[in-house]
Amino acid sequence: MKESVYTAYENLPLFLNAETVAKLLGISISSSYELMHEKGFPSLRIGSRLIVPKEKFRAWVEEKTGGSI
Repeated sequence: MKESVYTAYENLPLFLNAETVAKLLGISISSSYELMHEKGFPSLRIGSRLIVPKEKFRAWVEEKTGGSI
């Protein structure tokens, strides 16, 4: 399992890339890319890059965990 280097939500960057999402969720980068392409996941395409706004990611996690993160 990948280990996150972030110890607090406030320390996250405003936009998360696939590597950061993978570390936060403890999944592989390829699984992170698959997740970022799923309907309902809050990713944005900027040119050829996929990014996730920090606030939208937190809301998604809370929704999927029943509001407990």
